[in-house]
Amino acid sequence: MPKKAKPAGNEKKEGPLPYKQAKVEAVGGPSTLNFDSPSDLFESLISPIKIETFFKEFWEQKPLLIQRDDPSLATYYQSLFRLTDLKSLCSQGMYYGRDVNVCRCVNGKKKVLNKDGKAHFLQLRKDFDQKRATIQFHQPQRFKDELWRIQEKLECYFGSLVGSNVYITPAGSQGLPPHYDDVEVFILQLEGEKHWRLYHPTVPLAREYSVEAEDRIGRPTHEFTLKPGDLLYFPRGTIHQADTPPGLAHSTHVTISTYQNNSWGDFLLDTISGLVFDTAKEDVEFRAGIPRQLLLQEETTTVATRRLSGFLRTLADRLEGTKQLLSSDMKKDFVIHRLPPYYVGDGAELSTPGGKLPRLDSIVRLQFKDHIVLTVGLDQDRTSHGLRFPFSHMDALQQIWNSSAISVKDLKLTTDEEKESLVLSLWTECLIQVI
Repeated sequence: MPKKAKPAGNEKKEGPLPYKQAKVEAVGGPSTLNFDSPSDLFESLISPIKIETFFKEFWEQKPLLIQRDDPSLATYYQSLFRLTDLKSLCSQGMYYGRDVNVCRCVNGKKKVLNKDGKAHFLQLRKDFDQKRATIQFHQPQRFKDELWRIQEKLECYFGSLVGSNVYITPAGSQGLPPHYDDVEVFILQLEGEKHWRLYHPTVPLAREYSVEAEDRIGRPTHEFTLKPGDLLYFPRGTIHQADTPPGLAHSTHVTISTYQNNSWGDFLLDTISGLVFDTAKEDVEFRAGIPRQLLLQEETTTVATRRLSGFLRTLADRLEGTKQLLSSDMKKDFVIHRLPPYYVGDGAELSTPGGKLPRLDSIVRLQFKDHIVLTVGLDQDRTSHGLRFPFSHMDALQQIWNSSAISVKDLKLTTDEEKESLVLSLWTECLIQVI
């Protein structure tokens, strides 16, 4: 991996931050990402910046630019997605809006050039060449295995959904106007060069996407050009715009994003309902009716405000002694929509139990631990995914979770039948293996 990188720090209001060349020679053979574990993958992605440094100095705070002169890493990045990949992808049935957008920034506004229905490569290429339009490809990890491999590991690392979009922009053109996003953004430059300008946020850690007018954002705090193998990170709310320099080849980059609606505020909204639900079971005051016509009043009464403040203090006291918060939606949404474990081949190991049937005298171990969540939750609707067990099984499940290997007979369940039934359920779902 490269030995040095240039962090995008020391922001100045008086003008763009001049970047010195931070190019170094690759060391020790091919530079590829390390997929041994989720943390190894992330550390190799932001190398040579260390994880501790990243979260202390950059995460949710300021941009980070990593410029590399590493031909093998540049080649690897280029393999993730190319302009030429669009031809084969279109043959699989891509549609405007769902899979691709065609757009261009005109006078500070986004002009969408989509057609109706299915997208054809020749038409995309015509708009690209003649109209200087940017092609935006949605969620390419659906078709590109190496992006799936990267994003699946990142979802395990962050504990949050990870999406991506590819942007292909011809020379001398810009696809999107200045804007900010509601996600943490990692830019990987794949092909060609892209000229970037970043600006001070008007809404730090923004919760929604918004276009910003040029006359409102001032001068850029950072200005630089990305080349293949380079990486750029910036927090949600960072105003940015990017264009492909004229006279050069087209630019392709992939935007990998995460932490949408994943703030403390979101978590509070998600867990407070479960806390109220449990408290109301035990505290009759929470079950008492609200005053007559309270919902019809334009302003909340002083009595109601004081009563709610008292309830919040009760909830806060209860929260101090709570070990398990009930997530009503966030955890379920993550579990349902996250990417499956990366695999090579037909994926039989994910859908067909293999090896010996577990018995009472078997030694078992957990598979796909990064993709398993133990939770105690409210009753969920029939669309929920996952296995359900009685609460009495929690200790045994935690034993399996915490052990590299464990004997079935040592599980903390009352009967041998319960022990065998539990491991058989997990084995049938390919979640454990007999060793």
